[in-house]
Amino acid sequence: MFLDEKYLKENPEKVEEIEKSTLRMVVQAIYDYRSKAQEIFEKEVDLVSDIGEDITREALERLGMHRIDQRLFGKTDYKCACYLFHPDYAVRQALFVDSKAEEGGSQTATLQMSQISMRVRQKRSGKSIDISGEIEPLIKINDNHYLTTTVFVKYNYRVVQSRKELTGILVTAVPNGILQDTYNPDDNDTIWLAGRDAPTRKEKFRVRLSFDRLKKKAAWRVQVIPMPPDDFHWNA
Repeated sequence: MFLDEKYLKENPEKVEEIEKSTLRMVVQAIYDYRSKAQEIFEKEVDLVSDIGEDITREALERLGMHRIDQRLFGKTDYKCACYLFHPDYAVRQALFVDSKAEEGGSQTATLQMSQISMRVRQKRSGKSIDISGEIEPLIKINDNHYLTTTVFVKYNYRVVQSRKELTGILVTAVPNGILQDTYNPDDNDTIWLAGRDAPTRKEKFRVRLSFDRLKKKAAWRVQVIPMPPDDFHWNA
């Protein structure tokens, strides 16, 4: 049975379940590839942002997906229309995975509105704002709906004697817009921080996802993959 648009909107707990399953899949792909990722960071001379994109793409392609022959559009590094199969149901999914590499690391991720399906409700300079994400929570393609699922992969590294050393990888599931009331019902109850855009320079609105705030809502949504020989433990 394929879960349809009406059912998903009326049963947000299913969306949570699907996103959790998807996050496990992406985490496993990155974890399996972590030694290779470490080697690539050390030897590659490309921009670190390009390195992160390549690692994510290679890791997911090695794992494989139940692909649907359908092109997706969006400003993310990895896009895939696929099936997600559960013992009790199936769903058509629009999977978007974005990557970033950062020296030292931080507890936030900067996202563009074109990368999220939630509304951003927060206060900036004492004023309430409410801005819609630019991806639909359910994307209609031909006669079918695809559940938007967004995952963010952050590669943290340090530079030691001119050599880039990967120190850890953070993987997080950004909530679907169907889960708005759970994760960001209003500007006082939010997972967002002000982005690094400059309205005076007419830069596009951006927002920062706070990992700490997201973990307080659902700890499983933020997973940290250590480097070998340390073992990975799922954050429940």
